[in-house]
Amino acid sequence: MTSLIVPSHDGGTREYRLQGATTWARPAAPLKARRAYAAAHVIPEVLADNTPGAPARLDWDATMAYRHELWSYGLGVADAMDTAQRGMGLDWAATQQLIKRTGVEAASVVAANNAATVGTSVRDLVSCGAGTDQLDLDSLPAGEAGLKAVLEAYREQIAVITEAGPKVILMASRALAKVAGGPDDYLKVYSTLLQEVDKPVILHWLGTMFDPALAGYWGSDDVAAATETFLGLIKDNADKVDGVKVSLLDASHEVALRAALPEGVRLYTGDDFNYPELIDGDGSHHSDALLGIFAAIYPAASVALQNYDAGNAAKAREILDSTRELGKHIFSAPTFYYKTGIAFMSWLNGKQPGFQMVGGLHSGRSVCHLAKTFELADQAGLLQDPALAAFRMSGFLQTSGI
Repeated sequence: MTSLIVPSHDGGTREYRLQGATTWARPAAPLKARRAYAAAHVIPEVLADNTPGAPARLDWDATMAYRHELWSYGLGVADAMDTAQRGMGLDWAATQQLIKRTGVEAASVVAANNAATVGTSVRDLVSCGAGTDQLDLDSLPAGEAGLKAVLEAYREQIAVITEAGPKVILMASRALAKVAGGPDDYLKVYSTLLQEVDKPVILHWLGTMFDPALAGYWGSDDVAAATETFLGLIKDNADKVDGVKVSLLDASHEVALRAALPEGVRLYTGDDFNYPELIDGDGSHHSDALLGIFAAIYPAASVALQNYDAGNAAKAREILDSTRELGKHIFSAPTFYYKTGIAFMSWLNGKQPGFQMVGGLHSGRSVCHLAKTFELADQAGLLQDPALAAFRMSGFLQTSGI
């Protein structure tokens, strides 16, 4: 049994013995019972200047290979989202390339008719975030001029995604949060965009635990009031809304919102703490998934969803529950650094050559936090090659002074 020395809770060290690898079967047919997107991270060039403020330079081969890995397990990919470091290191120039390249790769998967994705479309396989991050917040004008700038920025990004083929996700906008004077400004911008799109989109509501700059989104700091505005927008434009992605880490709020949605509008949970029970459902409704944690637990997530398809709901829930502690740890406060844990697990599993992230974000978590990530991933059966993971973890700890 492979073992290594890891940090202990008392400031010392201890021996940790890894469990054997878990085998997670890929699906023999497309997943049906739940629609699921894993929000994927990006992998930088090892020799790039991955420092804060530096332009993002990606290892395109490794970045695209990770997306093919997710597709091979029957999951869709949510790309160019906060997991891909939008607003935290991934600039708009690199984002455009990411969207276009992912669209091309998704089309190749559609053409291949693989067992896990046969009969799917590019829009089924990938959804991409349209935002306003090409705007300079410091020079953004106030009032109507600012709202117009936000609208045009959204239009530019929607056009890039539409041309590339993926489904559009209307991401929450820091710029809109800055210039909007109240709920009516949000409704004006979003209603205009929804009337202009030619196919249904996903609406994205991201809480302040993921991005503090989004405080007061939908025109109010009161969640109930904001929800009323959000629901009104959806009901008035239901034919243009495929679903809503809500990341407030509040299960009771999600359950109530889910029940209030118009028929045919999906609730894609973004709750990386409470996803097992939300995906499982309450007997009347269940949530679909658009989750960052799925990029870390994708083999287990796929097998859980396969069990839902087979009518084995109890087994599916058991598998999802087995990953919960890992999810809670990776997304622990400060939550916006969860991307570091996603990239760390990718590296441990041999999906990227080095533990690096654009913008220097690989420094976003402590050595002790990452050591705990390693242990919880092992206990959840998510270290695909325990010997490789232990080798890499041992080297990381040694260079960190342990």
